[in-house]
Amino acid sequence: MPLTVHLLGLAVFAMGTSEFMLSGLGPDIAAELHVSVPTAATLTSAFAVGMVVGAPAAALLSLRWPRRRALLVFLGAFLLTHVAGALTSSFATLLALRFVGALANAGFLAVALATAVSLVAPDAKGRAASALLGGVTVACVAGVPGGALLAQLWGWRAAFWAVAVLSLPALVALVRSVPAGHAQGAPRPDARRELAALRSRDLQRTLLLGALVNGATFCAFTYLAPLLTDVTGLAASWVPVLLALFGVGSFVGVTLGGRYADTRAARLLTVGTLALCAGWPLFALTSSWAPATLAFAFVQGALSFAVGSTLISRTLYAAPEAPTLAGAYATSSFNIGAALGPWLGGLPVSAGAGFRGPLWVSAGLVAAAVGVGALGALRVLVRRGRGRGRERVRA
Repeated sequence: MPLTVHLLGLAVFAMGTSEFMLSGLGPDIAAELHVSVPTAATLTSAFAVGMVVGAPAAALLSLRWPRRRALLVFLGAFLLTHVAGALTSSFATLLALRFVGALANAGFLAVALATAVSLVAPDAKGRAASALLGGVTVACVAGVPGGALLAQLWGWRAAFWAVAVLSLPALVALVRSVPAGHAQGAPRPDARRELAALRSRDLQRTLLLGALVNGATFCAFTYLAPLLTDVTGLAASWVPVLLALFGVGSFVGVTLGGRYADTRAARLLTVGTLALCAGWPLFALTSSWAPATLAFAFVQGALSFAVGSTLISRTLYAAPEAPTLAGAYATSSFNIGAALGPWLGGLPVSAGAGFRGPLWVSAGLVAAAVGVGALGALRVLVRRGRGRGRERVRA
């Protein structure tokens, strides 16, 4: 895998750390900026909305730019929003900065996906996408706990400074490693051509599957901590262990996705999605038993990210004429899932069903994904049958 892809992964690691770290910083931010904890939680919502809106908008804006310029503009803007966030004393300003930072994050990820797959062979898009997305999983394992530790030692602003510092070497490295112009021999980017390519039903189905699977992932992930303490009955000191197991599992899943997404994607998606569909109910039924809770955190994390990263690579394969916008819409669809999943998971909790409820919601979302996939497979079989029938008539 080219070094540039790993350098892009370093930037994605910094961005992933920023996206998830607010879950541990909310109370401190609320206390210092004189807002309620629920109000501070809107910082996470602002980031999610920025990711959903920003991916296609920023990708369209930068479509005619050389990729190095686009990557540097987006990463530079992301870095500056964190410097400004570390310095501000206004919650309204911090909220606006989170939204702008998410726009930059989304634009960077869309262009980075297109850049990564352009640097490898046409049949290695899955490995390139997985190498890039590995930065997100490493952020779950190391970046988010590290940010929480910095906040405990020196305050929440230290976490913002850390993200800015992490972004700086990636910024310098991209100047040296990404070509300044458009890729040699590649067609000039064209917004109309890329938008037309996005009308593919296969692509739209893949995006829907990504939203459903990622919605299930974040629905369960959001409520793992209270599940562990209230249902499993373990002390709060076990929460970092549980989250680390989920993070390690996600890294294993992305690695497996990179290995098989290019050659055995259909089998991986079929087996992985069915396993997820069975795993979430089993997790719910056995969550009062500590070994099962810890084991399922790892297994479901691995399955979720193996399927999710493979779906992203399938998006890029489904729209080769729209590499930038395909990556942008994949980013948006996955963040739609990340935004809706926790909200849907909160409905049974608010209704008094307890913290097993989100696991059942995750099971329902994956079951819907299985249904969408089955309908797509049936449509392909019908299409093939009609094609064979026409051939027989002509014969």
